[in-house]
Amino acid sequence: MCELLAMSANVPTDICFSFSGLMQRGGNTGPHKDGWGITFYEGKGCRSFKDPLPSAESTIAKLVTEYPIKSESVVCHIRQANSGNICLENTHPFTRNMWGKNWTYAHNGQLTDYLKVLKIKAHIPVGQTDSEHAFCYILDKVHYQFGSTEPDITTLFSFIAEQCVKINKLGVFNVIITNGDYLFAFCSNNLHWITRKAPFGEAKLIDAELTVDFHKETSKNDIVTIIATKPLTNNETWKKMSSTNWQLFHLGEAVLSNNKD
Repeated sequence: MCELLAMSANVPTDICFSFSGLMQRGGNTGPHKDGWGITFYEGKGCRSFKDPLPSAESTIAKLVTEYPIKSESVVCHIRQANSGNICLENTHPFTRNMWGKNWTYAHNGQLTDYLKVLKIKAHIPVGQTDSEHAFCYILDKVHYQFGSTEPDITTLFSFIAEQCVKINKLGVFNVIITNGDYLFAFCSNNLHWITRKAPFGEAKLIDAELTVDFHKETSKNDIVTIIATKPLTNNETWKKMSSTNWQLFHLGEAVLSNNKD
């Protein structure tokens, strides 16, 4: 299956450290060699880098690790194809416009019978993956539920979570969705997160010989949350999400959840 990486922060922050670890899993320390992509938000705009080549071998991926693009919201994906050809249009993340905002989505897992169960009308996939089809289905459901008026955040993301629960019944559906302001994470079977805030310490990557002292790289008011399929560091405590648990993050803070723990 694929792996996910996302970030929510209260100040523009680069994701070079975390991405340096994840990219190694794309054909080096992991089998996810069928493409990769990353989307950074900057104000209302967003920029994406995608490549159907393995991230561990991609010149574009190397550029991302060396070019500290600062963002408050980032979504990243490395792919192990199980639905659709290995090509650019099937490479995550996928981005669509809704209510004048860029919505970005990435999925880890595999769905069955999705063409039969997840009927879509207004949002037509560009590629052939179960992942993009599920994204278009969510957008369709949101569109027909709320029309041209964007609801409040609790109503909106609780509704999106309901759709994720339905889709999850078709297989494995770990997913990240963001509008650049709020970042939503739904866990099917494997998703972890960590919030870094003062007092900051040192972090060591699992997949690369790289250590960073966040105390030297941050201010005392910085708050940064990283969400990943599997922990990226071996000296920090990551929180594992339970099945069908979802979390909503805003400016690095967890602001809404169905977690009963």
